[in-house]
Amino acid sequence: MFSQNKEDAASGFRMVATTMQGLSGILAQELLKLGARDIEEHNRAVSFFGDKGFMYKANLSLRTALRVLLPVETFEVHNEEDLYNGMKAIDWEQWLGVDDTLAVDCSLNTPLFNHTQYIAQKTKDAIVDRFRDKYGKRPSVDLSEPTLRINVHVYHETCTVSLDSSGDSLHKRGYRDLTGQAPLNETLAAGMVMLTGWDRRSPFMDPMCGSGTLLIEAALYANNIPPGIFREKFGFERWKDFDEDLWHTIHESQISRISSETQTIIGSDMSQHVVRKARENVKRAKVDDVVKVTVANFHDLEPPEKKGVMVINPPYGERMHKEDIEALYKSIGDTLKKKYSGWEAWLISSNMEALKKIGLRHSRRITLFNAALECKFLKFELYAGTKKIHKLENRGD
Repeated sequence: MFSQNKEDAASGFRMVATTMQGLSGILAQELLKLGARDIEEHNRAVSFFGDKGFMYKANLSLRTALRVLLPVETFEVHNEEDLYNGMKAIDWEQWLGVDDTLAVDCSLNTPLFNHTQYIAQKTKDAIVDRFRDKYGKRPSVDLSEPTLRINVHVYHETCTVSLDSSGDSLHKRGYRDLTGQAPLNETLAAGMVMLTGWDRRSPFMDPMCGSGTLLIEAALYANNIPPGIFREKFGFERWKDFDEDLWHTIHESQISRISSETQTIIGSDMSQHVVRKARENVKRAKVDDVVKVTVANFHDLEPPEKKGVMVINPPYGERMHKEDIEALYKSIGDTLKKKYSGWEAWLISSNMEALKKIGLRHSRRITLFNAALECKFLKFELYAGTKKIHKLENRGD
């Protein structure tokens, strides 16, 4: 059992960073660069070893993580009684007092239970019953800003209980106030940018930018700006053992690594109203010096002279006629072939039939989820002429 006291914080402990489908590899790379030890990839998660300072740094700096969890107990469950007794046996006094507040999140991958809210309620009951039995008083529930957010994961017959050091999901950066109809999750957007392998110096384009999330995440990534810099508070700041001096040191250290390089990051959208929202979000993220957003149709845009990377998140067709969405995707492919020779273009969509209308052969395909929609993230290498001719020219014969 990992207790969050000063001795353990000094020696280190195992943590788990959760993420979205398809992003575990990128998250593992991020953790390695940050200095994590003993990294292991899992399904939608990466486990690693670090100390309290690294926990602070991970929350502040990880772009593709949703939460940073500290497992504190694992036990077998076969029924509700096992769950209740296992929860009640945990030494919750390490982290909670009777005047504190708690919230419980739950995820299930088991035939034993099928209602996450019910399991969360049973967990809460066990914890408060323990305090009531021992002290005659109990912590209360606060779903928005609890002293301690608890994560319960039941996999088959194993229950893992973790402390959530993040509080709100890390995709809630704090810079986005104005969004369109279907805003892209910030963690997904950052993952998409990083999956492209963009060098952070060549031009980056999003010609259907919506609320500007891809552009902002590209700018934060390019300039090494910690994505958590805009958040008001993390969960660990409410913990009993929160070290304000250590947090200040970590925060200042990460801020000092921000780059002042200049990039060409361009976005556009056909709607003046949408562009206005995107510009406001860009300004809130303080990257308006490197991100430029214009009102334009993709087909009318002129690309920068220097070749770069483009990421497109077009409509998936939920609110469009089949003929219209397929015509849109065909026009995207035509424009890429006509104007963007030498570029790398990536496109995400859940509409498999419409993707066929692009008319280009993709060189890579990654499965991602945009909310509940299973999507394909496709890479198109845009050669002048056919790929075969390009290869023959490079052979020099």
